[in-house]
Amino acid sequence: MISLVAASYVLVSVITYGVYAVDKRAAVKRRRRVSEKTLHLMALAGGWPGAWLAQQRLRHKTQKTRFRRLFWVTVVLNVAALSGLLAVMPLG
Repeated sequence: MISLVAASYVLVSVITYGVYAVDKRAAVKRRRRVSEKTLHLMALAGGWPGAWLAQQRLRHKTQKTRFRRLFWVTVVLNVAALSGLLAVMPLG
């Protein structure tokens, strides 16, 4: 069961990284953007490792203090939920 949780984090993180890349490209080309709400929901859903990596590698959303604060709130909430899940999850 733990490997399923880990695999879902990897999958959601890869998708989230891709959405950040699409948003970065849209920003550069001055096209329609992905909403910040969507980016935060993806981070909250377990895609925060991919979001964090995208922020660092793509230099995207790194200057917006409000966005970054809310991003870290989603990380804390996700890690708290994951910790609760792992605490009640059977090891077998």
